[in-house]
Amino acid sequence: MSPRALRITVLLGCFVVVASFAQFRSGRGRGEGGPGGSTMRTARESDQHSNPTPAWTNAPAFKKDVFTFCRIRYSSWGGGRGWGGGRWATDFPDADLNLSWRLQQMTSLKVDPDGRVLEIGDPELFNFPWIYMVEPGALRFTDEEVPILRKYLLNGGFMMVDDFWGEDEWENFYREIKRVFPEREPVELEMDHPIFHAVFDIKLKKNELQCPSIGHVERAMRGGGTWEREDARDVHFKGIFDDKGRMVCFIAHNTDNGDGWEREGEHEYYFKEFAEKRAYPLGINVVFYAMTH
Repeated sequence: MSPRALRITVLLGCFVVVASFAQFRSGRGRGEGGPGGSTMRTARESDQHSNPTPAWTNAPAFKKDVFTFCRIRYSSWGGGRGWGGGRWATDFPDADLNLSWRLQQMTSLKVDPDGRVLEIGDPELFNFPWIYMVEPGALRFTDEEVPILRKYLLNGGFMMVDDFWGEDEWENFYREIKRVFPEREPVELEMDHPIFHAVFDIKLKKNELQCPSIGHVERAMRGGGTWEREDARDVHFKGIFDDKGRMVCFIAHNTDNGDGWEREGEHEYYFKEFAEKRAYPLGINVVFYAMTH
């Protein structure tokens, strides 16, 4: 795609994004306080673990019409939602803030500089059309969360699932998402799907898009592979669709895009090879596709 065509695509898409925000928020009130007694509501409230992330501001007129990276805090088998047992917090808050900045920088989207953290049962969930769930290999939905998530996704919401590896973790996530959608199956997405070409025209093969955690980068540099375990060599991108063919969930299995967003500036090879070529283009495409479809 030429630079001029890219600019036109992004600008046209932003009109659709603004309309999507307005439609999604209409008729839904904002909740008060936080779920489960939690007080942390934004990524900016947490200490950063990687390099300092950029900060920016938007004009007051865009306060309610910005894209917000909304991370879901969930329960795990063998651990709660707190920091001690919370896989939901992997790569947090740096991944959230860095991807938000790159969206603000590289597209015409106006992006919330703070991000949000919510539980599925939070009344504010329906104010945010895009949510992110990381490391769902030990995910456990409560009985109360199942119908709420189903309603959210079928009413226009979109969920990106990322960073879980191997067959055991897939089986756990599959079992939990089937509680939400017992009548729907995740569908393998091929690389000609529009989501891989929404902003960046990704030409890599599926397995070439595998992004390891930074802890595996030295092995990757030696040609030892990018997978994190032997039963996770093949990348899978899957989608769940509603009755009208709208994708409601994008699933990235056997790859770690969140680490690609989080670790910006820590390791030159890792950034150039995995963040710049893989994690950022895919993440930006997923957000832009979700907000324009």
